[in-house]
Amino acid sequence: MAEEDSGASCHVYQVVVLKEGYSHCLENGDQVANGTISLVLGPHNIMVDTGNPWDGDDIIKGLSKHGLTPSNIDYVIATHGHVDHIGNLNLFKQATHIVGFDICNGDKYATHPFKDGSNYEIDEYVSVIPTPGHTHSDVSVIVKSTKLGTVVIAGDLFECMDDLKDPSIWQEVSENIELQEANRKKVLKIADVIIPGHGKMFQVTETKTQNT
Repeated sequence: MAEEDSGASCHVYQVVVLKEGYSHCLENGDQVANGTISLVLGPHNIMVDTGNPWDGDDIIKGLSKHGLTPSNIDYVIATHGHVDHIGNLNLFKQATHIVGFDICNGDKYATHPFKDGSNYEIDEYVSVIPTPGHTHSDVSVIVKSTKLGTVVIAGDLFECMDDLKDPSIWQEVSENIELQEANRKKVLKIADVIIPGHGKMFQVTETKTQNT
């Protein structure tokens, strides 16, 4: 499990990676992949992406290490609708769910103009922003006031840190390369740290920004 230092009380939120995502190809051409599962701790407890359907036990164990159960989660955010990011939404029956551009609680759906570029503000420190490209309804989560600065949990907007140097990694699985590239540049200007969909969290540097 990777996490930021809890730090001083002046930091409102803490971001924890419960399970790091990965992706690689097998010799026969098949792909092995799973999405990163993240937990945001603070005034609102938030899950971002829930892995594949076989990750439920890992999520429950990860939450318990922080004194939580699924009923303590206020929001569950799936950055997009691929199965390795939405596999355990059903664990969080008390939470508000944001799945791509959809927002619901139980069978009640709220409308929000993600398609018009509008952010969804959970509070003054956490917002859900539309970042389509990988799919047409991707979102990313901005978390401010953490020990690491501004953390962006980006789903597959960034596959991994290596895709900054090798664009083919993300372009091969993009539904709209031009739109995704624009949103990648947008996030790189916002973030101090990015949590990608299939790799280690990484710091954003001026060099990385210039190379993307």
